[in-house]
Amino acid sequence: MPVVFFGHGNPMNALVSNVWTDGWAAIGRDIPRPTAVLCISAHWYIPATRVTAMAAPRTIHDFGGFPRELYEVAYPAPGCPELARRVQGLLAPIEVGLDQDWGLDHGTWSVLRHVFDAADVPVVQLSIDETRPAAFHYQAAKRLAPLRDEGVLVMGSGNLVHNLHAYAWGRENVEPLDWAVRFESRARELLRACRHEPLVHYESLGTDAALAAPTPDHYLPLLYVIALQRDDEAIVFPVAGFDGGSVSMLTIRIG
Repeated sequence: MPVVFFGHGNPMNALVSNVWTDGWAAIGRDIPRPTAVLCISAHWYIPATRVTAMAAPRTIHDFGGFPRELYEVAYPAPGCPELARRVQGLLAPIEVGLDQDWGLDHGTWSVLRHVFDAADVPVVQLSIDETRPAAFHYQAAKRLAPLRDEGVLVMGSGNLVHNLHAYAWGRENVEPLDWAVRFESRARELLRACRHEPLVHYESLGTDAALAAPTPDHYLPLLYVIALQRDDEAIVFPVAGFDGGSVSMLTIRIG
C-alpha cells in the first residue's frame, strides 16, 4: 500500500466539493482497496499513545461554531480491534493503550468521507503523544512498516503549514503568505531528496518553520508518513494549495 499525508484544513471540507476534496476522492479511486486504514490525526493529541480498539467507532464533532449540517455528519466506518492489537504489538515496548472511548475525529472523517465515501473500510486511529519529541514519533512510525505489506493504508492527517493566528478569517481568494510558501517549497525539496532529518528536526529550519508549525499537532502526522518511505520510492503531491493564506492543503503520497 502507499502511504499518504492529507492536508485536511477546514472541517467544512467534509461537506463540499472543491479542488482539494476532488483530489482526495481521486486518491481513493487510484490506490488499491485497503484492508483497513490506520490514521494519525492532528486532533488526537494527548499525553499518551493510544489506539482505537472498538468495533464501531463514533463520529466525533470536535470543533465549534460551524453550521448545524456539519454536526449532523456521520461516518459509520467499522473499527478493527485486530488491527489495534497489531499496532500495539508493532510499537512495543512503547506502552500503547487500547482505547474504547475516542472514535473518529474530524481530521480522519472529513477526509475519508471523500476518499472512501461508502464508509465501508475499517478505520483505526493512533494518537500522538504530546509529551514526546518529533524524533520519537518518526522512529516509532518506522515500526509500522509491515502494515503496508498487509494491505493497511497508513495515513497522516494534519497540515504542513498550519497557523491560525495568521489565517485570513472571512476572506476569500487570499494569496498565501511569503513565509508559508517558502516553508512548503523547502519541505518539498527535502522530501524529493529523501532528506528526512531536517524535517524531523524542523525547528532547525528557522523562522519560516516556526511560523508554519507554531504548535506540533498538525505537523507531526507528516512524520508518521515519511518514516515509511522506502529506498528510492516515488513521492508525489497530488493535491496542493493554500487556504486562508496560512494553511497548506498539500497532500503527500509515497508509493
